[in-house]
Amino acid sequence: MRIGHWLIRGMVGLCLIGALVAAYQTQAYWWPYVFPAPPPPVEEANAGETEPAPADRIKLSPQAQQNLGLRSATLTPRPYWRTLLIPGVVVDRPGESDIGIHARVGGVITDIAIRPGETVRPGQLLFRIELVSEFLQATQIELAKTVKELALAQVERDRIARLVEGGSVAAAELVRQQSQVERLTHLVQSLRRQLQLYGLQPDQIERIEKGAVETTLLLTVPLRSDAPTAQTLYEVKELKVRLGDQVAAGAHLCTLSDHRWLFIEGWAFPSEAKALTEAAEKNWPVTADFVDEEPEDWPPLEPLTIHHLGNQLDPRNRTFPFYLSLPNQARSFERNGKTYLAWRFRPGQRVRLRVPVEKLTTNGPDGLTSLDPFVVPVEAVVREGPEAYVFVQAGDLFIRKPVRVLYEDWREAVLANDRSITQAELVVLNQAAALNRALKAAQTGGSDHDHDH
Repeated sequence: MRIGHWLIRGMVGLCLIGALVAAYQTQAYWWPYVFPAPPPPVEEANAGETEPAPADRIKLSPQAQQNLGLRSATLTPRPYWRTLLIPGVVVDRPGESDIGIHARVGGVITDIAIRPGETVRPGQLLFRIELVSEFLQATQIELAKTVKELALAQVERDRIARLVEGGSVAAAELVRQQSQVERLTHLVQSLRRQLQLYGLQPDQIERIEKGAVETTLLLTVPLRSDAPTAQTLYEVKELKVRLGDQVAAGAHLCTLSDHRWLFIEGWAFPSEAKALTEAAEKNWPVTADFVDEEPEDWPPLEPLTIHHLGNQLDPRNRTFPFYLSLPNQARSFERNGKTYLAWRFRPGQRVRLRVPVEKLTTNGPDGLTSLDPFVVPVEAVVREGPEAYVFVQAGDLFIRKPVRVLYEDWREAVLANDRSITQAELVVLNQAAALNRALKAAQTGGSDHDHDH
């Protein structure tokens, strides 16, 4: 019996030891239920809670700002005109931009001194033509003959004048001889003028008067009365003949272009005629946006004004044309001893014209003065229903402020200068819609908005 009693006590002891070991190993599970922790103080319980984000501002990390590519700047009020946006195109100036070169007499093209795209100056050789005109040959012979007769008549007149002075010849004979000299002088001048009209050069005419017969006509770049300088550059736009071609009088040989001045042709509706007429009368500056222009380091363009308005209405599209003078700009480069020009503006280039209609201002605090508005890129403004907002940057904090939009187009927004924003504040110039979405996400409990937006 004593052995069984000790055996039972040993087994009970082993069970107790096993239970203690199991309880120690599983204390993480049963301890909170057996010995619950006391509730924390009210101050400590609420310490981890975040206050709701303000409704008009959001804080962004530097990384988020770089991801959005934010740009901020202070604003300065400036004059701004509400404009009409009208399409247009660059065109040649009729009667000025193109110069046609024609053959004045018939002949054979023996030399072509130009190629399309090259630039030429007044007086520079264009073509050499072998003359085949019998009338021109006869005119040259007649001029040489008349010059000789004039020289003989002048000698005879001088001889008779000496005799008249001596009293041996009547004065009437001197009058008759002077008439003969004047007749021949007028005939020589007429023949010279005729040869000039055919295109013969002054040195050629001098040789003809001495008895030579010119068989070659040199065609050069004409000197225009509206551009009296040999430094004027013309571009060879089109070449109409080939070497060896026989041409008749009046044949079109080539076309030269002078693109120093062009026109912008705009197309307006009749309802816009009043605004265009006022802009033309008052010489208001018109802004031109060249759609097809590549960004280049060109000098700034002078303000454009309306040159004239067309008086005919297109029956198909119900528009009428108006024109602006466009001063062109060019860069030159050399190739094989030839000069070429690269023009900034070219006929056919599309343009968006912004014609001023009304100057936008804001009434000052006294109600008497007018204040110029603020002008920002259109992406600086975000709308929510009737409200419009911009964001002002203060370090990493971006504050949304309501503004009044006076005018807005695809490029710019004009804001009233009513103290909603000031010149001392940094206004964000882009990504206003993205900042507004981040602000809304923060208001609705979006997590980690400092980094996700």
